Amino acid sequence: MYMQIMMISLGCDKNLVDTEMMMGQLREAGYGFTDDETQADVIVVNSCCFIGDAKQESIDTLIEMGKLKESGNLKGLIVAGCLAQRYSEQIEQELPEVDAIVGTMAIDSIVAAVQSVIKKAEECSASEPKEPKMQTALFLEDKNRSVYGKERILSTGGHYAYLKIAEGCDKNCTYCVIPKVRGTYRSFPIETLIKEAEKLADSGAKELILVAQETSLYGVDLYGKKSLPLLIEKLSEIRKILWIRLLYCYPEEITEEIADCFAKCKKLLPYIDLPIQHASDHILKRMGRRTDKEALVKKIALLREKKPDICIRTTLITGFPGETEEDVNELADFCEQIRFDRLGVFTYSPEEGTPAAQFEDQIDEDEKVSRRNYLMELQQQIAFENAERQKGRVLQVLIEGKVADENAYVGRSYMDAPGIDGLVFVNTGSELMTGDIVPVKITGAYEYDLIGVPENEDESSE
Repeated sequence: MYMQIMMISLGCDKNLVDTEMMMGQLREAGYGFTDDETQADVIVVNSCCFIGDAKQESIDTLIEMGKLKESGNLKGLIVAGCLAQRYSEQIEQELPEVDAIVGTMAIDSIVAAVQSVIKKAEECSASEPKEPKMQTALFLEDKNRSVYGKERILSTGGHYAYLKIAEGCDKNCTYCVIPKVRGTYRSFPIETLIKEAEKLADSGAKELILVAQETSLYGVDLYGKKSLPLLIEKLSEIRKILWIRLLYCYPEEITEEIADCFAKCKKLLPYIDLPIQHASDHILKRMGRRTDKEALVKKIALLREKKPDICIRTTLITGFPGETEEDVNELADFCEQIRFDRLGVFTYSPEEGTPAAQFEDQIDEDEKVSRRNYLMELQQQIAFENAERQKGRVLQVLIEGKVADENAYVGRSYMDAPGIDGLVFVNTGSELMTGDIVPVKITGAYEYDLIGVPENEDESSE
């Protein structure tokens, strides 16, 4: 019987890579896929628990999907990912609708988990209904897991793909659960990543987005030194890959050699995601961050010195325990001084099992939101001014689709990572294809997005 699997991927792009890896294994085992939950024989929810809202979304999704056992075709429900890794015992005790648990360090077991779930369902339907014992697959050896380099099913449309270059984290920031659910920092071998990137390129990917809990530390555990520049150099040799984008670079790990890559490597986009979280030394120390404001200023200056038009994205946390109005004002002044090109702000979420959750001076939720809104309003003005300054520039734009019922297409420039940054709307009567990289003259800006026309067309065609 041809079984249909529905995959639901929650949380970050690193989780999405795991989902695509699991899909590759399932397809190799002969399973098909559906986007219709009512037609699914098995649903796999790749869960997230990074912050409270993500945890609740994962739980709500499991409960909602579990109802399909009564009203739909569903034979089994599997939870994978971070929630599964961190809360396996609680899931087993409190979510009876879940039939199997696959942790972050055990995604290679997804085929066995699906087979077990289907077998139990068949046994139950053929005999007196019983409560089947849940299969739990957790904490499997992960350092050289065989899933990497095997078949992977892209879910991003094909013209761009995420390449996860490492797993886990050793930073142990006081607010973060990642080391508990993803383990210690483990780089994947360069030769494995090159093979995977070549497969992604052959599948149509023109843009590779390098991700990990921390990309800037890549290779230290395998090669005894930071090897991100070498990896970028090797990836650049893949002919079909035209763009390489860096996410999740910790500022304290940015070396001059890494900064030099932006000037020397033509395929490396002048874009870096540099999550700083705060700029008050008082709060950075309480967060367990391994930097201070002065060092942040120097690292950002280094990047801009090497590549003046580099687009720098960052993320901030407001409402961390003990944060004062003076700390918030210092952070706001820092943002005005640096003028980040892209910026996101999150309110602090106390996660059980982390040191920060036990800190005194926890901040009221309304105050956290108020501080976030204050910083976002400040950044909004900076972002709008930055967008206005793009008028007249010619940017290479990766086309991602056509605007319905209009002579316009939507795409992204080097300044825009998918899903988190802005878009470029390209007005043209010409036919463009998804995946095309087109030189576009910017003629206008609308909030966070840009508007333009192909460089070879007159603006009057807009």
